[in-house]
Amino acid sequence: MEKYYTRACNFYHGKLAKKLIKNKLALPLCGKNEIAFDQLEIFIRNKYKIKTKIIHISKISSLNNKLKINVKRAIKKIIKRRKNFLKQVSFSKTSIMGILNLTPDSFSDGGKFNSKKNSIKHVHNLIESGADIIDIGGESTRPGSKTIHPKIEWKRIQFIVKNFKKKFKNTCVSVDTRKSEVIQEAIKHNVDLINDVSGFNYSNLSLSLVNRYKKSKVLHHMQGTPVTMQKNPQYKNVLLDIYDFFEDQIKKFKYKNIIIDPGIGFGKNLKHNLSLISKISLFHSLGFPILVGTSRKRFINQIAGKYDSEDRIGGTLSSILYLLSQGVQIFRVHNVREIKQGILVFEKILDEK
Repeated sequence: MEKYYTRACNFYHGKLAKKLIKNKLALPLCGKNEIAFDQLEIFIRNKYKIKTKIIHISKISSLNNKLKINVKRAIKKIIKRRKNFLKQVSFSKTSIMGILNLTPDSFSDGGKFNSKKNSIKHVHNLIESGADIIDIGGESTRPGSKTIHPKIEWKRIQFIVKNFKKKFKNTCVSVDTRKSEVIQEAIKHNVDLINDVSGFNYSNLSLSLVNRYKKSKVLHHMQGTPVTMQKNPQYKNVLLDIYDFFEDQIKKFKYKNIIIDPGIGFGKNLKHNLSLISKISLFHSLGFPILVGTSRKRFINQIAGKYDSEDRIGGTLSSILYLLSQGVQIFRVHNVREIKQGILVFEKILDEK
């Protein structure tokens, strides 16, 4: 049995995109006239092999009937404007998710913001620097890290979660957790978003909680657990395997207020990460906003040489600008000020094209 996948490609931006869309020579990506595409990469997968071909959108009518139906169905999702289900965030614009790690052992900034004073100050700094969402985490999920008890995790984040809406009522707050016990507490305090790196596979109760309370969520991909995920990760095809994972998981949610995150560095080697980044636009055909976190990740070191995690801003920014050109809507980052500046300049240049 064959399965078909459709990736928008050959993008145009700014004035040229608007002109091509107006003249019906290209299609808008996610309902935005500022970015357009006129080609599709089609993947045809069966049990034994994967075939690919790139076609111009004007050639869709020449496809065989079965393939044509599948491609047209995918295009509807690709060009559809994304619903703004987070009050403070528009998916028609580029958004930044600032990271607040309240852990002693995160790979990049463990222990820096654990005090109440420092956590509040850091959130202020992130928002002033341009963060649209604050993602709060109390358990490290770096490669090799072990799970902690939910009570310890909640104790680390409870002060900032309980006080967030009082102090930062106009900013979206996300809680980064796999634990149903932590999700339940976070929901009690009106968090906007649940960011579960396990893709809601760690606990069945987590899935039922977001369904019961209609919570918005980040559907994240991870192969294995933080302890095992970097021990020789294997895929038949990383791009299509993760697409299939998302398709299957999406069916489990009653409310489709979902953001997709392919999980760069979570059970992926360098080749896997680069494949996902380079062809990220495949995931637009799922019909949901896309979030990507490349900030300070190990793959930057693997390409550019040995840098401490805090010295990977250049690699972080270059990956983000490429992903932005492919229509990704949200970026999870540590260095909000520098990334925001880079995005603003890059978008201004694209607008003038």
